[in-house]
Amino acid sequence: MADLALLLNNFLALFIESAPWLLLGLFVAGVMHEWVPVSVLQKHMGSASFSAIGKAAVIGAPLPLCSCGVIPAAVGLRRSGASKPATVSFLVSTPETGVDSVSVSYALLGPVFAVVRPVVAVLSAVYAGVLVRLFGGAERSAKQPQPPGCCEGSQPRVSPGAADTCCDSAGQAQAEQQRDCCAPRPPASESDAACCGSAEDGRGRGIQRKLADVFNYATGNLLDDIIVWLLVGLALAAAIKTWVPADFLTQWGDGFLAMLVMALVGIPMYICATASTPLAVGFLAAGLSPGAILVFLMAGPATNISTMGMIYQEMGRRTLALYLFAVVSMSMVSGYALNWLADALQWQQYIIGSAAGHLHSATWQTVYALSAVMLMALMMRNVWQRIARRTPANQQDCCS
Repeated sequence: MADLALLLNNFLALFIESAPWLLLGLFVAGVMHEWVPVSVLQKHMGSASFSAIGKAAVIGAPLPLCSCGVIPAAVGLRRSGASKPATVSFLVSTPETGVDSVSVSYALLGPVFAVVRPVVAVLSAVYAGVLVRLFGGAERSAKQPQPPGCCEGSQPRVSPGAADTCCDSAGQAQAEQQRDCCAPRPPASESDAACCGSAEDGRGRGIQRKLADVFNYATGNLLDDIIVWLLVGLALAAAIKTWVPADFLTQWGDGFLAMLVMALVGIPMYICATASTPLAVGFLAAGLSPGAILVFLMAGPATNISTMGMIYQEMGRRTLALYLFAVVSMSMVSGYALNWLADALQWQQYIIGSAAGHLHSATWQTVYALSAVMLMALMMRNVWQRIARRTPANQQDCCS
């Protein structure tokens, strides 16, 4: 019973410590989702130039897309004309970091990881894109296939986190096939207007509607994407801190073997950057070096079976091999560099590794506690809504 009480205490400490930063990150991510259109991404990623690769890395780094959400976004960009090097660069930087994961990293791991993590993500993305540009073979055009049920001449619309859908061209509208998207054109019928709304209505939304959209996305789709793995990560981090002896993980040392083990642990995991942070806290508290933790934080979110399958299907076996090599090699080089800098510049004091030991003023303790209550309420609401949507009466909806 004593161990169970300690486990719950460690879990609550980690949850409370991360709650306000996660809420902040969700809000910023929602703002970016509403104000950064996909057309901007497509415009800057169409060529295989070094400039396009760099832009893809910088654009993808702050976006609120994790391992699952980046897949349809990358497919959409690729089929809309993005080159293989730029698509790979986007695929690496986007899940490895984001505004939400940076804020949680600052709360749980300290300022060093909050800065190093996005920097390494961008460098890894550029490195991967350059490798694909140099050794990935000839570029093949990736045409956007027409989604099932689309009429000839209609334009598919692809958005991050959404499957390929379409809206029919004028005079050929089919309301039953366009519940999830609206092309930027006037609807062809009253039923379309009722479901999708007009283009003029979309352009004329006020700030109040925009803020509502930000809140709905941040606390809805985005929170849904991370909720399971976030709780699993917190639980495993608490379990590691409670039961794993300090010398269990340190037996691998802080060199090549430790980093290789972390890469092998992270590659098959289906986990996003935010949810991987609590796990990193547990590993760090159990004795692994900061460099080995960085390897896990980079390799885990960027590589999983679904992402690798998509790369193989859309861009080929060679590109997949270069992608994996780039992620693993750059994460390990970065891990060595972080260990060296931490020792040379005495950065250990800025690497936390244990949220349970934080002290806050009474005011900040109240803020952290209220944030934790709010976050838990949102999670419970989303779980309840997910259960409710499974009932037959709630299977039909309109535009998301």
